[in-house]
Amino acid sequence: MISKIWTEKFRPTKFEDVLGQEHIVKRVQALTNSLNIPHLMFAGPAGTGKSTLALITVKDLFGETWRDNYLELNASDERGINIVREKVKNFARTKSLGNVPFKVIFLDEADALTPEAQQALRRTMENYSTTCRFILSCNYSSKIIDPIQSRCAIFRFKLLEKKDVEDVLKKIAIEEKLTISPEAMEIIYEGSEGDCRRAINIIQSTSSISPTITSELVSTIISNAKPKDIKVVLDYALSGDFQKAREKLLDVMLKESISGQDVIKAIQKEIWNLPIEPEIKVKITEKTGEIEFRITEGSDPFIQLESLLASFVLAGLGK
Repeated sequence: MISKIWTEKFRPTKFEDVLGQEHIVKRVQALTNSLNIPHLMFAGPAGTGKSTLALITVKDLFGETWRDNYLELNASDERGINIVREKVKNFARTKSLGNVPFKVIFLDEADALTPEAQQALRRTMENYSTTCRFILSCNYSSKIIDPIQSRCAIFRFKLLEKKDVEDVLKKIAIEEKLTISPEAMEIIYEGSEGDCRRAINIIQSTSSISPTITSELVSTIISNAKPKDIKVVLDYALSGDFQKAREKLLDVMLKESISGQDVIKAIQKEIWNLPIEPEIKVKITEKTGEIEFRITEGSDPFIQLESLLASFVLAGLGK
């Protein structure tokens, strides 16, 4: 919940305030101005502005009466067929208040709906298209059944670039009287991986400790593996010293409380900075993917990472 406060406080309220998705914003704004809105689907990673754009669209359409003409449901909490049959259908069948001839239902995390609920939703979208428009938000459009996809105009959101996240964080820093060093900004962006909500969460957490946000403080909060530590581990392994590589890896995981999956991600990023042949990089990248899958499926992280280090040792020996 910690990020909810700042996320709501600094959420954009106008189309032009939405950063990083300019081509989508222009098209949605044009549809909104013409009142010629089809069902919409916003697909893309978390924290890139999908829910925000939906809310701006609704407020622009209905003005002060937007709450009377808008229903928002989080499908990950309410994902059964009864929700679609009762809550959604009851709202969709009634007329809107005001000049706009339709209401809007926003289904957040729609890819969490069960297949049965999606089939019921398809019929509802079909039957009440004159009185209601749907905006569906999802991380993976492939999890939405084809009949629903074909009824929607699909907009694919991308991860935010560094400059966009920095713009948001600088605005927050001014409002909250914070000082963020350039090095800290770099680490925050790497830790957020283009997710603006996660970036806001990081600086809210760090600002509760100190108004001066440094790279050391951010590293402590996000508990990511430091690239220089991972590089030492990989250097030991490639030089053939498996014992030292294993000890350093154990030290990194225990001292910094880093999970196996976070270590895997850090290793994957560092592989391409290693002074080895491209063919070897390809082989160990493939092995890294295999190990990540095993950890995700429930294998012991440290044993699997030891196996990965063994692969690096063999690669360093030319085997």
